[in-house]
Amino acid sequence: MSEMTAGNRRLSARSKARLGFFARYATIIGLVAMIVLFSVLSPKAFPTVLNFTNVLNQASLTMIIAAGLTMAVIVGELDLSIGFAASLHGILVTGLIVSNELPIPVAIVIVIGAGALVGLLNGLVVTKLKVNSVIATLGVGTILTGLAFAYSAGVPIVRGVPDAFLDISLGRWVFGIPNNILIMASVVAFLWLLVERTSIGQEIQAVGGNPAAARLAGISVDRIKILGFIISGMCAALTGILLASRLGSGTASAADSYLLTAFAAVFLGSATLRDGEFHIVGTIIGALIIAFGFNGLNIFGAPTFSQYVLQGAILIIAVGLSSLGRSIAES
Repeated sequence: MSEMTAGNRRLSARSKARLGFFARYATIIGLVAMIVLFSVLSPKAFPTVLNFTNVLNQASLTMIIAAGLTMAVIVGELDLSIGFAASLHGILVTGLIVSNELPIPVAIVIVIGAGALVGLLNGLVVTKLKVNSVIATLGVGTILTGLAFAYSAGVPIVRGVPDAFLDISLGRWVFGIPNNILIMASVVAFLWLLVERTSIGQEIQAVGGNPAAARLAGISVDRIKILGFIISGMCAALTGILLASRLGSGTASAADSYLLTAFAAVFLGSATLRDGEFHIVGTIIGALIIAFGFNGLNIFGAPTFSQYVLQGAILIIAVGLSSLGRSIAES
């Protein structure tokens, strides 16, 4: 009887190890398999330096806004305002440049500062008024949508956008690499270093892991949560700026769709390499999976609705893998 019990325990341990491996590496295996499959099916169009550069360029804005969202999620909160905020900031930066004739650097600094203020507002509502982050950020996001339509009167700001502003997203200033890729890499590297290599990063992870224990350890939980929201707001603002530069206009709903894409990337990331933990590297891998999936669908001429189907399916699978990873880690 004891031998059977020991055998069952070994089997259980093996099963847990297999499930753990699947939960941690399924996304990476899926990404590699997707790239190989698309390369075989379309060897002339898909596996090229030009196409891979295009995928990274297209995904760079998603990576920036998703990396910011990751900071809010790490501290245990959700930020549903990011897409609406990015749309507002895109309109605001073009308006300041075109209508108020501010220098481009000044307009950018003002708008990123506005993004920080939106994040601060979200953080204060959540930590001081004790409003659930889903409700708080959804409410703030709705307000931002109203402000975007009020500022632009519902009309895209197109005329008078200077070429120097367009060149921020469309230019290639260093070694022929698209600027958006360089900006994204800088933002991601900074946030990774902040979370993984600094004392503030340790506090951020402690708050996300166990707020009560972090508070007993002397960490200002509210301050850390507000910081997470501020970073999320600043990344949303930067995304709005770069999107407006790419489109050559500010539009009231231009970045709204980034919300779902960012969440899909973040939750896919939590199922990558770690047992259900949110982290920057995972988010980037999640964003790449979405980007290569969309790219493959476009190359093969799939209808537009298939992108929404893929994105929704990815989000469901991502949350499932993340939950599986946490369950295995806690068992």
